[in-house]
Amino acid sequence: MKRLVLGLLFMVLCGAVQAGDWKPLFNADLSNAKYESGVWSVDAEGVIGATKDSALWAVGEYENFELSLEFKTDTGTNSGVIVYCTDIPNWIPNSVEIQINDDTRAIASGAKPVIQNCGAIYGHLAPSKLMVKKPGEWNTMNIVCKGKNIQVTLNGEKVTDMDMNLWTSGKVNPDGSAIPPWLPKPFAEIPTKGSIGFQGKHGQSFIWFRNIQIRSLD
Repeated sequence: MKRLVLGLLFMVLCGAVQAGDWKPLFNADLSNAKYESGVWSVDAEGVIGATKDSALWAVGEYENFELSLEFKTDTGTNSGVIVYCTDIPNWIPNSVEIQINDDTRAIASGAKPVIQNCGAIYGHLAPSKLMVKKPGEWNTMNIVCKGKNIQVTLNGEKVTDMDMNLWTSGKVNPDGSAIPPWLPKPFAEIPTKGSIGFQGKHGQSFIWFRNIQIRSLD
């Protein structure tokens, strides 16, 4: 017993990462990331940004995890966090995207949330509320991926809770709304282990990320 206690104490003092511990998804210099050369960079304050619409990928595959991050939008930003990707070169129909979007106009008009708003499972499930801040302000996002269940919390409010098993069609969502034709795979059939990625600059609008952390739920 004494040896066990001493062993655990040694691991704590040495900073060993156990299952359930938070750790950075990327090295500070992105040396453990996959991305198109010259597109993604990190500034002196640890803010990650891109110069065009090309994704940043974490090395390896992930399942049953919790992801925590901060992001800042630009006017007109359209970006996202990609999970469960099984084909990086053709990621759009082979993954799940949690939408990041500048919802300024929708919030101002009091519009009902739709499948393109921030916090949505893009093309499949709208957020329950519009919670993204104004462009230029930092937002917090927490994504829990546990098998076929995906939950998204945006700025402290849980806005999305999806059971992928309910999405048995690649054309129509359970509520009867149409799924975009470039997303033909039923989510019930998509594997729940894959790559994690971040969509870059879209059009003329930038996106910034920082403090990207991950922990295992196993």
